[in-house]
Amino acid sequence: MLALTPLPNIPLIRPDDNLADVLLNSLREAKISLQDGDILVLAQKIVSKAENRLVNLATITPSPTALELSAKTGKDPRLAELLLRESREILRTRIGTAIVEHRLGFICANAGIDHSNVAGEGDASQEWVLLLPENPDKSAAEIRAALETASGKRLGVLIIDSHGRAWRLGTVGIAIGLSGLPGLMDERGWQDLFGYTLQITVVGVADELAAAASLMMGQAAEGTPAVHVRGFPYPLREGNLSELLRPKDQDMFR
Repeated sequence: MLALTPLPNIPLIRPDDNLADVLLNSLREAKISLQDGDILVLAQKIVSKAENRLVNLATITPSPTALELSAKTGKDPRLAELLLRESREILRTRIGTAIVEHRLGFICANAGIDHSNVAGEGDASQEWVLLLPENPDKSAAEIRAALETASGKRLGVLIIDSHGRAWRLGTVGIAIGLSGLPGLMDERGWQDLFGYTLQITVVGVADELAAAASLMMGQAAEGTPAVHVRGFPYPLREGNLSELLRPKDQDMFR
């Protein structure tokens, strides 16, 4: 049975905090002993904060290209500059939004740069923004290694963010970094209930788990940025973000 448990009393994370220690303390409070096959799902925000991906907009000087992007989107020119730095390509723009190919390879709004629940020391909170982790797969692997060392168990770690989709309204949790679990499960060759052999079914199991955990975390003031998962219905293996990214030549929405 798949069971997801929000971890309690995660403190506000600050730069250089040890997330593995924070998670282990919370697991003890929740009276959860890690077992082989368990997965920890983490909100991107706590990983970015621990890695000091905070940027004070007061330190940013916009380029001429950023000024042009600002005019198209109505965004602060300094934020537009960060959008350009964090993106491979600007795909679409309208007032309030820029759809980009992030430097990590996925398509998202506003390069994943976040204003909500972000504050820095000594300045107005609205001057601070938070970037995505530099390398979420590496972040997941490092946290997993520390948790496995402490517990002696075989684990998975999934880092998630909230993204929109081209064909539906509303944001959902998706995987942006993973270690120790599959991103995709290729079910081609499996048989359905009636003996039909599946021909094209490849399931984004990391994204499915991300969406489930995101329901537990919430999007505003819930303060539950970590979820313990037990009973994941697929065998753990090494995985990474790249297996989830659709190649550009197969992307019909660009």
